[in-house]
Amino acid sequence: MKPDMTVNIAGIALRNPVMTASGTFGYGAEFAQYVDLEKIGAFVTKGLSLQPRAGNPTPRIVETPGGMLNAIGLQNVGIDAFIEKKVPFLRTVNTPAIANFFGNTVDEYVEMARRLDGIPEIAALEVNISCPNVKQGGIVFGTDAQCAFGVVAACREATIKPLIVKLSPNVTDIVSMARACADAGADALSLINTLTGMAIDLNSRKPVLANITGGFSGPAIKPVALRMVWQVARVVKIPIIGIGGIMTATDALEFILAGATAIQVGTASFINPSAAQEIAEGMEAWLVNNGVASVNSLIGALEV
Repeated sequence: MKPDMTVNIAGIALRNPVMTASGTFGYGAEFAQYVDLEKIGAFVTKGLSLQPRAGNPTPRIVETPGGMLNAIGLQNVGIDAFIEKKVPFLRTVNTPAIANFFGNTVDEYVEMARRLDGIPEIAALEVNISCPNVKQGGIVFGTDAQCAFGVVAACREATIKPLIVKLSPNVTDIVSMARACADAGADALSLINTLTGMAIDLNSRKPVLANITGGFSGPAIKPVALRMVWQVARVVKIPIIGIGGIMTATDALEFILAGATAIQVGTASFINPSAAQEIAEGMEAWLVNNGVASVNSLIGALEV
């Protein structure tokens, strides 16, 4: 008998807990030849902004032991081109599409939430709060609980769609950040975003990345992500989407045990473009082999 793989995130029914992570899966169409999009739970778009962004100068990706650093700089087509050129594809796929978005001021976030709210093909919004608030001296929205509360509350008022907030791990207390976002009206939390890191070229005595620092992702960050998911799951009542170094079905199921309702596959898709689908299939096979009737029975079932 096939196990029940369905999960629910903020009212969105997913056929299985596997989603793709923003910035690693384009706008969905780019991976359609490698992944049957109707075999995964949902996919998340590249982060969107009001205006198109060219991103940072190159080099902006470097492989590291156990992962990779990226300093893409949130390159994207902008909301107008997204609506005109990317949304038509979303109508062809029977899988929830989630739009990740960001801004540099609260007003920009609100305008993005409002614009995306009017797109029926978008099932939910994922707010990237790992951006500097240019009106508050560059403080990153996602590293100050009061700042995070403000931007999430403002976005909450601007949309009736499910609102997912993606948390930065570059904080001293992930729990206080999670509580602030939940209190502000978030329907779910994604964690974690990338860790800040850098790489140095010994021979040139220069940073490898043109941006000097970048976001560190991949298998090496999984223990940090697991710990943060477990900590947050114990204190918030809203669903958690686990992200960080998920390469296999075993990795994904560990996040479910830690308290995640769903997971996102990121860096793995660069190594194996079919990773998300294979992880979903592997999770189902594990449930079959272990006599588990529903993946929901594993959520937060870690024994400590």
